[in-house]
Amino acid sequence: MTKAKMNLGEGSIGKLLINLAFSAIIAQIVNVLYNIVDRIFIGRMANGEIAMAGVGVAFPLLMIISAFSALIGMGGAPLAAIKMGEKDNDGAEKIISNSFSTLVIIGVLCTIVFLIFRENLLFAFGASEATIGYAMEYLTIYLLGTVFVQIALGMNPFINTQGFAKVGMYTVVIGAIINIVLDPIFIFVFDLGVRGAALATILSQFVSAIWVLFFLFSKKSILKIRKEYLIPDFKVLLSIVALGVSPFIMQATESIVLISLNNQLQMYGGDLAVGAMTIMSSIMQIVTLPLLGLSQGAQPIISYNFGAQNIKRVKRTFKLLLISCLVYTITMWASLMIFPEFFVGIFNKKPELIEITAWGMKIYFAGILIFGAQIACQQTFLALGQAKLSLIMALLRKIVLLVPLIFILPSLVSEGNKLMAVLCAEPISDILAAITTVIVFTIFYKRTFTKNVEDNSKIT
Repeated sequence: MTKAKMNLGEGSIGKLLINLAFSAIIAQIVNVLYNIVDRIFIGRMANGEIAMAGVGVAFPLLMIISAFSALIGMGGAPLAAIKMGEKDNDGAEKIISNSFSTLVIIGVLCTIVFLIFRENLLFAFGASEATIGYAMEYLTIYLLGTVFVQIALGMNPFINTQGFAKVGMYTVVIGAIINIVLDPIFIFVFDLGVRGAALATILSQFVSAIWVLFFLFSKKSILKIRKEYLIPDFKVLLSIVALGVSPFIMQATESIVLISLNNQLQMYGGDLAVGAMTIMSSIMQIVTLPLLGLSQGAQPIISYNFGAQNIKRVKRTFKLLLISCLVYTITMWASLMIFPEFFVGIFNKKPELIEITAWGMKIYFAGILIFGAQIACQQTFLALGQAKLSLIMALLRKIVLLVPLIFILPSLVSEGNKLMAVLCAEPISDILAAITTVIVFTIFYKRTFTKNVEDNSKIT
């Protein structure tokens, strides 16, 4: 038995979660820098608030691209971990190899389709005549690196799920450092503007993709990409997509949310309100991605031990994950309510943009204090292979609640309060979805854990 396997099955859960989650959190925080550093430098350009609004309009398409990487990566990685727990490494390697070839195919298709329809999509997503030029410049160059994005984001979970969290962290750190160094050079020194920001991003993703592939083809990796498994197997691919559809929906629907918000904010607040949402969505990434890092740290432990039928370790890992997520979101909620101007000032120093964004943040982020409970439960569904439940919970917050409320609430208030009503949709949906998810998790998993314990008792 390898050291990685032994630790997942027998090591201290607290130490395992700290080691795996720390690396995953650092990776997620650094991953945020890809987009946030772009926006920080873009915000300091001439007409920075308009340029940032243009990039913000393009961002939903970037989220759709990353959602496809989550479809395959976050769908395949838990299945590979479960196979490892069942001592079926050959089955795990078939999953990882199928995932790689599928990600390449998706990357090529996304590049072609989005390049053809990019202008129409950007106008539909809330671009104005003032922002369309910036949005087109950024998106066109970014799309040329779509295959690199798919490989870097989609294959990295297969490194983490084997217990090599530090290697997975380096994937993101290396790319982010390159992005941070190249951004000011391309944007200001070479005077490429938003095109320079996009170019820096895809070059950094290219290096990250090379790093991931180098490791997965190396002797250090427990699981290898095998050429005999590169031709997609429909049955394997179906199981990957079935599990990955939940994180795909989570990210893809986030783009739908941003499209809806941008359109409504453009209607009631103009380009300045769209620019404010670009900043708030960046801050939302800062809040949510470390949560995903925590859950990614817990995922290999939960998936491996569920496959090994060690239910006690699954339950203990979830409880620790839940507490950690709640402590984090409560802390972030307090910080955002007390110091909103500090967070806004990272991106732009113009008083009018700071004023509207700081005001909007106190509304938009009011419900995140219990958001940690939803993420912990939803990601545990995913780690246990419960694709349907995870999908339902993913759809609940954004599609069932948030998107309709973005359009309904403004129609219920007077003219002067419509902008506030649009922002109120976020905390209302956050609170209702978190409460529902916790209730569903409690009901279904008390039954699941009890059944597994009874079955194990009968066997022994």
